[in-house]
Amino acid sequence: MKWILGIVALLALGLALQLSQLIYAMYVLLGVLLLSRFFSRVWMARIEARRFRDEEIWEIGGTVEVKVAIQNSGYWAVPWLLIEDALSRDALTQWPPRLKARGARVALIRLAPGEVHVLSYNVQFQRRGYYQLGPLLVETGDVFGLHRRWRVLTEPDFALVFPKIVPLEGYNLRSRRPIGEIRLAHRLFQDPTRMAGIRPFQQGDPLNRIHWRATARTGRLQSRVFESSRVAGATFLLDFHARSFPGPAAAGSAELAVVAVASLANAVFLTGQQMAFASNGRDAADRIREDGWRAEFLTRRDAQLRASETGANTRLRPVVIEAAKGENQFSRILAALARLEHTDGLEFDALLRECAPRIARDATVVAVLGIVTPEIAAALGDLVRRGLLVTALVVAFDVEPVPEWAKPPEWAEMLLAQGIDFRAVNSEEAISALCSAAIVR
Repeated sequence: MKWILGIVALLALGLALQLSQLIYAMYVLLGVLLLSRFFSRVWMARIEARRFRDEEIWEIGGTVEVKVAIQNSGYWAVPWLLIEDALSRDALTQWPPRLKARGARVALIRLAPGEVHVLSYNVQFQRRGYYQLGPLLVETGDVFGLHRRWRVLTEPDFALVFPKIVPLEGYNLRSRRPIGEIRLAHRLFQDPTRMAGIRPFQQGDPLNRIHWRATARTGRLQSRVFESSRVAGATFLLDFHARSFPGPAAAGSAELAVVAVASLANAVFLTGQQMAFASNGRDAADRIREDGWRAEFLTRRDAQLRASETGANTRLRPVVIEAAKGENQFSRILAALARLEHTDGLEFDALLRECAPRIARDATVVAVLGIVTPEIAAALGDLVRRGLLVTALVVAFDVEPVPEWAKPPEWAEMLLAQGIDFRAVNSEEAISALCSAAIVR
């Protein structure tokens, strides 16, 4: 439009001043401009693309080959075509990156009538997630660059990458009958309401298990030993609010929390027990269904942003998977963990109040937290007063997994005040040792 206005202004000036050469030049330029618009529309209208689909579920470290075929179905050759397959900018630029792309996602090509060009590159998944591969952005125009047109071709593909599962040390299954039920030899969770006895204090015992009367009588620290929990299965409650993982290691701590839930869910699944899951995070698949990806834009930069941007996650509806048994239930929980994103909406204490009536009373409640606030501790305490067995798992790189505190930290005191058993995890090794720290031999 600016070019046309400029040409019209110069043409009017030439007519007013009787400048024949300027008038002739403006007529030629106007003709070239109109032809460039016509050919740009014709070329772009005849560009077609097809995406070759691959598997939808992957593990961390897996590599997918992305292929997109671009064809000129018109009768005119396209002198130049700039193509780019869009990927999430956040996933590529985070450190460490969630995705690694190898090969050319951007290419400048020429297409003869009927010619097909295949754009191919590899994507390696570094972390769990729900990744959008595409759509394809194409740009063309006249040979002078006076007029350009952009389009978004092919719907994107989506890849689901399951979180990592850490095997738990000291965990074993054995069958008491040749054919029959499977029983757990080592327990996952302790029931603090059923004391089995007293033994000398060992490194790693929480301070709330010290038996002070026996300590005073023997002159050495003594710890209470609890019986195995009689509850069946577990309900996992994951706090995935953006403020729950502060500091420079926020992303790593959040991923560690997801690994902890996946590993414990795997252990419960192997026992054949029921399990449930709830989180205040947002399901990436729901976000994409609600927000969609738009193909209308004015500039190439606008197209790139709309193809890869992530909207605000002010979610007030929790992700809930009701209690059930079996491989399908475990797969549903893994898929929910893979798609989970941070939210700025629903607070964890509000999640606990909303989900409390639906929590199975015969299952251990495992609350996986990034931080402990008075509101969260009070909400967990309400679950205890409802008669539920609650265990808190505090996950962060800056916590001490072995409590050798002269004085418990503030977050531990808040949980102890509510009578809540807790564990601290700061690495995958600490997750692996969760069960071995609670074995009764």
